[in-house]
Amino acid sequence: MLAFLVQRISQAVLVMFVISVIAFAIQDGLGDPLQEMVGMSVSMEEREALRDELGLNDSMVIQYLRFAGNAIQGDLGNSYFYGKPTLEVISEHLPATLELVIGSSLIIMLLSVPIGVYAAIRPRALLAKFFMGVSTVGISIPVFLTAIVLIQIYSIGVTVAWFPVDTGWGQWLNGALSTEGGLPSYGRGEDLTHLFGTWYSGFFSKNGLLHLVLPCVSLASIMLPLFIRLIRAEMMEVLQSDYIRYARAKGLSSVRINFLHALKNTMLPVITVGGVQIGVMVAYTILTETVFQWPGVGLMFLEAITRSDIPLIVAYLMVVGLIFVITNTLVDLVYGLVNPTVKLTGKKA
Repeated sequence: MLAFLVQRISQAVLVMFVISVIAFAIQDGLGDPLQEMVGMSVSMEEREALRDELGLNDSMVIQYLRFAGNAIQGDLGNSYFYGKPTLEVISEHLPATLELVIGSSLIIMLLSVPIGVYAAIRPRALLAKFFMGVSTVGISIPVFLTAIVLIQIYSIGVTVAWFPVDTGWGQWLNGALSTEGGLPSYGRGEDLTHLFGTWYSGFFSKNGLLHLVLPCVSLASIMLPLFIRLIRAEMMEVLQSDYIRYARAKGLSSVRINFLHALKNTMLPVITVGGVQIGVMVAYTILTETVFQWPGVGLMFLEAITRSDIPLIVAYLMVVGLIFVITNTLVDLVYGLVNPTVKLTGKKA
């Protein structure tokens, strides 16, 4: 365990170093932050004095060394726009993003496992074919389009009159496909529960949960089809293995075989992909938060780009990179719980 932690910490340091170098390498193409910080009436002399004060006239090497020295001490600089430490700004927006990721992850876990297992156990069933067809379409639809359609249907509301209204079945179908809308599609709502620090949660109030529905469903739509197909493929492969045949020959019940033996071994690659996808979901929240104006780090990042708030952009990239490193490390630790025959070193026990 100690050797594994030392190895992962060394890898994390290397990854964070690479991320910081890349972030500094692209900052010259993000624009001049002074254009957003000062007005047109500020003279060139005042502009140059401000550039010297901010250290923008220094070479990239000096700027990076200054940033790296401060970062080791937990200081990622001050935001040009907010006028306070970037980590403080991110800590104010990060709970909203994490709440969105948690809600989406719950939807994915609650739906992908039973659907994927059912599609593997009964691959020729009509319902299984329907699920696989929908998952194929779902992979092809971008998240912003899903979000816009959900807003149109469940927030604004639509009236369907595609079927004959002079027949009973036509009226029933039109009523079933129509919706009055009403779900909130903007922001997090006002009824938030304070947990600790800067974390205000919408999970503990009806208004907060209603504001979470459409953004979480939109974000989950990216990964849900992937996990359904992954669980189905892995489950079908495990069900063809020799030990499953032996379990059937011993007369074990189908429930015990499918959900105790087969599903447990199916989840190892699913956990591998899931750990990576959690970090990807944090990045994907940029689109979801933009459509729903969700006040998370994704929307904050886009606003920082438009304002050329370079310290905040670099700090965001560093924090997202750190989230990737932490999730991947936790996934490796979970390996030993799911499959005790796998050591943390990657060798078989």
